[in-house]
Amino acid sequence: MLPRYAPEQLEAMIQRERIDTAIITSLDRTHAELIDRALRAGADVVVEKPLATDAEGCRRIVSAVTDTGRDVVMTFNYRYAPRNSTLRQVIRSGQIGEVTSVHFEWALDTRHGADYFRRWHREKSNSGGLIVHKSSHHFDLVNWWLDDEPARVYASGALRFYGAENAARRGLGPRPARGTEAPADRWSIDLAADPRLRALYLDAEHHDGYRRDQDPFAPGVTIEDNLSVLVDYRKGATLTYSLNAHSPWEGYRVTVNGTAGRAELEVVERGAVLLDGDKDAVLDPSATPEISAGARVRPEGDRLVVQRHWEAAREVPIPAGIGGHGGGDAILLMDVFRRDLRTSEDPLGRAADYVDGLRAVSVGIAANESLATGQPIPAEELALAGAAIR
Repeated sequence: MLPRYAPEQLEAMIQRERIDTAIITSLDRTHAELIDRALRAGADVVVEKPLATDAEGCRRIVSAVTDTGRDVVMTFNYRYAPRNSTLRQVIRSGQIGEVTSVHFEWALDTRHGADYFRRWHREKSNSGGLIVHKSSHHFDLVNWWLDDEPARVYASGALRFYGAENAARRGLGPRPARGTEAPADRWSIDLAADPRLRALYLDAEHHDGYRRDQDPFAPGVTIEDNLSVLVDYRKGATLTYSLNAHSPWEGYRVTVNGTAGRAELEVVERGAVLLDGDKDAVLDPSATPEISAGARVRPEGDRLVVQRHWEAAREVPIPAGIGGHGGGDAILLMDVFRRDLRTSEDPLGRAADYVDGLRAVSVGIAANESLATGQPIPAEELALAGAAIR
């Protein structure tokens, strides 16, 4: 079961309490309806990605913005991470010339990646799959780095690691129905062991029956865990993108090729997910000497290298960030909630609106259609629909 929601209550609350701004952080499939209702009830909206999960939802939002003239702000916090901002500066400076292609590889490890297959995200009807839910962040980064709009998308992918069929094929044997019943299982999450998770989920199950700790290898998983996408942009660049949800480390690599050179960004967010003697995940290997002794741990951090044609490579300094998402969360919150302090002169243009949200999800939505049909799909219709009334 999933948490219940009553969208009509949002309208009544906004009007009764004279709310200025509604913050939407609900199930992905509910975003479009709640944004529509909030705007028409008289409130601006701040919404977590993705903006919507299908084309119908995107058009509904465009219609509501057109009719009401109200604002929709996207919380694309990865734009604010110093490493991503620095790459934006490098591209805009012209150091590598005109961009011809981008390769973007994102690796989700067996802790974070598996979590999408334990939760409501595992059903594509709720999340649009990782290509919409997770990858909207990534596609927004590329759109923002290039200052361009996606035009055509071709995608390939499948569920190749998680899910019941893959578990049976690899001979994993009987699986626990939920992680809290099998805390020693390396794929499980024990809600009872964490006071915060227990209060948020386990102790609240009697309200709606939602289980946060489902087995990622249970039947019912309908999203992909391996995805590859090819995106053509209006100005001529091409993006090749890949997402893997069962990597032994977590982070991403971006290569930007230009007419004058190349920029390469590598980010290691977590170098390894190791296990202790009880098969529990150890996220800080240095805290467990018996594991870390002699172990080669991938160093965490980020590195940006630029190399122009006929020159030696040089490393570009990345300012230190403090806090979540590479240090981007705190700056984003200032843009979203302290508009009196927001600078309209941000040379990086990091604040994002619903048109940026449209451009990001247009790639994922077109990718889902491409996965279903095996054909390349135009993506610019959704992106341009919002830009026309910006």
